[in-house]
Amino acid sequence: MDTTSELLLRILALVLGLLIVIYTITSALRTFVLPRPDNVWISRQIFRYVYRFFLLFTHRSPSYEKRDRVLAFFGPTVLLIMPVVYLGLLIIGYTPIYWALGAGTLYDSMLMSGSSLLTLGYAAVRGENVPLLIVSFTDAAIGMIMVALLIAYLPTIYSAFSQRERLVSLLEVRAGSPPSAVTMLLRFQRNRGTTTDLAGLFAEWEGWFAEIEENHTSLVVLVFFRSPQPEHSWITAAGAVLDTAALLDAVVDTPRDFQVVVCIRAGYIALRRIADFFNISHNPNPQPDDIISISRAEFDEAVAELAAGGVPLKADLDQAWHDFRGWRVNYDRVLVALARLTAAPYAPWSSDRSMPGMERIAG
Repeated sequence: MDTTSELLLRILALVLGLLIVIYTITSALRTFVLPRPDNVWISRQIFRYVYRFFLLFTHRSPSYEKRDRVLAFFGPTVLLIMPVVYLGLLIIGYTPIYWALGAGTLYDSMLMSGSSLLTLGYAAVRGENVPLLIVSFTDAAIGMIMVALLIAYLPTIYSAFSQRERLVSLLEVRAGSPPSAVTMLLRFQRNRGTTTDLAGLFAEWEGWFAEIEENHTSLVVLVFFRSPQPEHSWITAAGAVLDTAALLDAVVDTPRDFQVVVCIRAGYIALRRIADFFNISHNPNPQPDDIISISRAEFDEAVAELAAGGVPLKADLDQAWHDFRGWRVNYDRVLVALARLTAAPYAPWSSDRSMPGMERIAG
């Protein structure tokens, strides 16, 4: 190889290495630091293929409990794999840079790349090659920053997970297990003699929806973190609360409570934005008469249970059905799709739904 060709090849190697390093760093920043949803290609591929690997072990499981035990390891496994992938890409990216600057063979260049990035120090720069020395220092600095970034990511994840699960666990006391909107309304009617003092509960869940909208799109792995109890799930809990609010506003004969309305709005906005991250299709402006996954017979059965429990109901049940349907249509499709995506446990009106066009793995 003549001098000109070798020089051109080294320039191309240098450019290629810089592009890989820059792309890896920006992807890591977008995944771990950027406080807004950003669908990063590398992270998406890690999630997709690791999740498919886990699903191979769940399709043959006869019981939900066994599937839940397997899928409980998915979130932590992804958190362990992501640092390895990002650090591996940096080693690969720096290798052609070292080679282009005269570090020796590709093997020597990869050895220096890994040694500098992981700050092991067993492959030192030989001679007085100043550019190589500078690259070695930047490699080591980026390696330390990346490791510190990934270590700091874990406490953030588990802090957000703990905050999410507090209300999910408390919901069992109010709505049963699995959570049910009918159960919640009946328990309040039975123990409090009324369903009109639910405003405080819905105010708390409005804040909860705002939190998951933020952290389940910026810290996407949280979507797949399963609750400590196999029968609990953040998505079925969200569905039970939204259905409770929708039934309370549409069916129960009490004055309209503004807090109920804003809780529903906060809920379906949060679920839609999480669904958007996974490219789950939905109508952003649904109409009250659009099809939902709840049938009129199921609605009438729920109304009959409420009536038998002494809950005061509106006289016009046809209008009540229309009003309930008008609320449910805002979150119906994304609720069911997210329940399927996360393999959520059974819960009435959430995980037991099935609609055409919903894929287990979106996007």
